[in-house]
Amino acid sequence: MSEFTDMIQEEILSFLPPEDEYIGKLVASMKYSLTAGGKRVRPMLVMEFCRLCGGKEEAAIPFACAIEMIHTYSLIHDDLPCMDNDDLRRGRPTNHKVYGEAVALLAGSGLLGLAFETALSPRAVELNGYEKCARAAAVLAEYSGPRGMLGGQVIDIESEGKKVSADHLEVMDLKKTGALMVASCLLGCISAGASEEQMKAAKEYAENIGIAFQIVDDILDKTSSTQELGKPVGSDEENDKSTYVSLLGIEKCREISRELTEKAVKALSAFDAPSDELSDFAFYLLNRQN
Repeated sequence: MSEFTDMIQEEILSFLPPEDEYIGKLVASMKYSLTAGGKRVRPMLVMEFCRLCGGKEEAAIPFACAIEMIHTYSLIHDDLPCMDNDDLRRGRPTNHKVYGEAVALLAGSGLLGLAFETALSPRAVELNGYEKCARAAAVLAEYSGPRGMLGGQVIDIESEGKKVSADHLEVMDLKKTGALMVASCLLGCISAGASEEQMKAAKEYAENIGIAFQIVDDILDKTSSTQELGKPVGSDEENDKSTYVSLLGIEKCREISRELTEKAVKALSAFDAPSDELSDFAFYLLNRQN
């Protein structure tokens, strides 16, 4: 994973505009968050599903970079004072603490636009063709917009201070966290020219690890430290948010997250190629400590 994350970081920076005298601060702000580290879960899923479906991993790189740009933009905006108002992300000051709220807001918006520019770039078209790039852009738009991630974020905001059910949390997290997971897997399938059956199985895998990922996040927010996670812990409790842990308890959450991970791994049986990497990856996400 270390080798993969280094490769993605190098590739993703190649799509950034130059830091000239006019937009240098904006580009520096975008770069600051893109190079802040992280597990690169979403680009990893793009590349692995491309491989699993018999595609060339090189062709999927622009799509992998695009989804990471969208994820990074969402983190910048999540941390803003008008949202979660966090001071720490991935072990260092959040974007708005370094560049100011206005530039951070624009940097997030800039990364959203750059994601589509990347997915539709000459390089992406050369590697995948116009039709696949158009499908990829449609997936990015659907799963990052009001039907996906943004919709989940709104549900999250409107749930603050309310006692909501576990079913309500699942709907929220299928959008807020799961949507970009699904998009990542579908982008890899699109690049490889996968069948509809494979696309369906990829979506099932992604939805299950997406919910499991969020449940594990809730557990770590309760059991870990700010130093270990690289971001503030206990913020959900401070903001009076219902979580899986507050509703179900830690042990039940661990049980459910394992069941979801096993369902995700089972979905991989729809593919003919070996899927050990994706099986191991699902359990890595389940057992992670940050």
